[in-house]
Amino acid sequence: MALDRTGTTHLKINKSRIKQRLKTLSQFGLNQNGGIDRSFAGKADAEARKWFLSLWGGLFSQKVKIDAAANLWAGIHDEKTLKPIVLGSHHDAVANGGKYDGAVGVILATEVLQTIYDHQIPMRHPLKIVSFSAEEPNPFNVSTLGSRSVTGVIDQNDLKPIVHSETGERIVDAIKRMGGDVSKLEADRLKPDSLAVFLECHIEQGRHLYDSHHSLAVVTAITGIYRDKVTIKGEANHAGTTLMQNRHDALAAAAELTLAFENLLKAMNRDDTVGTIGYMKISPNSANIIPGEAELIIEIRTSDDEQLKRILREIDRDIQRIEKERGVSIDKQNLLNQKAAPMNGQVIKALEETLAQMNEPYLKLPSMAGHDSVHMVPIGRAGMIFVPSIKGRSHCPDEKTAIDDIAKAGQLMLNTILKLDKELD
Repeated sequence: MALDRTGTTHLKINKSRIKQRLKTLSQFGLNQNGGIDRSFAGKADAEARKWFLSLWGGLFSQKVKIDAAANLWAGIHDEKTLKPIVLGSHHDAVANGGKYDGAVGVILATEVLQTIYDHQIPMRHPLKIVSFSAEEPNPFNVSTLGSRSVTGVIDQNDLKPIVHSETGERIVDAIKRMGGDVSKLEADRLKPDSLAVFLECHIEQGRHLYDSHHSLAVVTAITGIYRDKVTIKGEANHAGTTLMQNRHDALAAAAELTLAFENLLKAMNRDDTVGTIGYMKISPNSANIIPGEAELIIEIRTSDDEQLKRILREIDRDIQRIEKERGVSIDKQNLLNQKAAPMNGQVIKALEETLAQMNEPYLKLPSMAGHDSVHMVPIGRAGMIFVPSIKGRSHCPDEKTAIDDIAKAGQLMLNTILKLDKELD
């Protein structure tokens, strides 16, 4: 294999092979709307798993594995003694989801390893592919299951009480059906700093790349996610006999807080900060009774901790004002405070240098969606690449990414891995 002056091989990934495999994977769970129903442990998930294991076993001399969390693994150069370089993502999908979310990352990981393996490129590190279990929300109401389990964020005691919302099946039994065994989670756990690199390619699921006409982005960080449950207690009363000036309407207070929150986030005018109130429950929820109680969940996503603190201070000021003006009481309970996860500087630098060699323009973006890479940050040098989501559509049948952009991402992954294999010990 010829080398250029930097010592990099002139390997090329196979675009048509990537396209065909994405098409094949999309048949597992394809519904009549053109969307994908491939939730964890369902029939389509099982079929996709069987296909991946067969594909990888044929390509890489049967070097495949299912770990305790039912994550799928394959690898080459296992004889090497340095820490492994791992590529991957997830193959499950949300209900009526798209054909590219997660799938692109696993298919590109397969292509990169196959290209290196088929051309017998000497490597210093073992190379591995992973497809994580249950990255997406599912009827078990648990997401990033595989990456959290294998990195020690959750253990078998956390999993034992979880059941399928419709069938009642225990998640530990579903994991076993998919080839895992939660009793062995401790043995299969990835220890901190046990990987040389973890690199994931994913669709952006937003519009930055699409609107700017770029094919690739280097991810700088994965957003932090903060959620508070807010309970507003007013006074339930007769809808006909209670005068407007005598009301303590919990729903009206919730509506005012919702609009104040929206205005606050809009005024900040930052691409790396968003807020949503997507859940609300009112009581008694009757047409002829003034709502006496409202419950809602505030979610804030930002990669800037100081920004989060400023937003929370402003929300508290709005709450105090609404309590005073409307005669209600408002209580907050924190549900989630997942800190932002910065991507590794050395991996970012390698991606940028490789993009310069490819003469490919790119963006640097935080990810505003959560990904398995969040949980891989303590385990090794984590990095992410984004490809465009056409019109910013994702988690829907209209989700699409151009094959030319996917191919560019595959070439970037290949070239970067070859570079990092030389640079890292």
